[in-house]
Amino acid sequence: MSDYRLGIDVGGTKLEIAALDSKGEILLRHRVANPGTYDALLLTLRDLVEEGRARTSRDATVGVGIPGAIDSRTMRVKNANATWLNGQTFGKDLEQVLGCPVKVENDANCFALSEAVDGAAAGRKIVFGVILGSGVGGGFIINGEPVTGLHHIAGEWGHIPLPWVRAEEFPMPKCFCGNDGCLERFLCGPALAASWKGDGQRCADGIEEAAAAGDAAAIHALDTYVDRLGRACALVINMVDPDAIVLGGGVSNLKTLYSRVPDVMKKYAITPECRTELLKNQHGDSSGVRGAAWLWGK
Repeated sequence: MSDYRLGIDVGGTKLEIAALDSKGEILLRHRVANPGTYDALLLTLRDLVEEGRARTSRDATVGVGIPGAIDSRTMRVKNANATWLNGQTFGKDLEQVLGCPVKVENDANCFALSEAVDGAAAGRKIVFGVILGSGVGGGFIINGEPVTGLHHIAGEWGHIPLPWVRAEEFPMPKCFCGNDGCLERFLCGPALAASWKGDGQRCADGIEEAAAAGDAAAIHALDTYVDRLGRACALVINMVDPDAIVLGGGVSNLKTLYSRVPDVMKKYAITPECRTELLKNQHGDSSGVRGAAWLWGK
């Protein structure tokens, strides 16, 4: 196998490629706009791969992270927020365009893989990677391999209900998936912003500073968020018992999470002690492309 790995992150508005050597050093990192149509996407990815191979090797492997999943039965994309990807045989089509094998995985799984291979959770056996951004996602890595499951939905943490729910948290908010009370509606960045500044707000930048200055609404919003995130992490601990939970996405930049959430985890985890580490990601917004590259192994 080649000593070089090409990783591609397919986002809703942008595409990014990174070329890694066998030590994980980034040799190339380049972003372009997502063209927004399927055929144009395939051609743009072809050009990015050509660029990556020109900087590395003709036999560099190709891994791709997408905002959805590949149905294990039909091999078609499902659950993608870039809805024009849904129903497409993306992996097969990209292999035909490139003339080489391609590995495709959910972007949250790629994030988790990156942090488990050579990031914040390197060396841990069981890792749960969480994305707390405009939405909420998650992925499990066990012994360096993504866990996908029968339906390729393992780790879809954002679409399980908020656990240990309290009376004052009713009525449960409606989720776009059609269910009520999904974690995404409580833990995404816009939910934190709305809790602080009111309905319709989507940006929580500056909330820690506001809380430190005595803003009562900011203090309440952070307290509530810490408690809910701690409950949600404890649910994962009780189910899978990971060595580490790594946070990514914009909300992961809040320093208070790492000092306060573990205490809530300990309250709800069904063990006399809770040693699961809560970690901030190491690779930031490059974790997606790094994880896509590592789909072929290090």
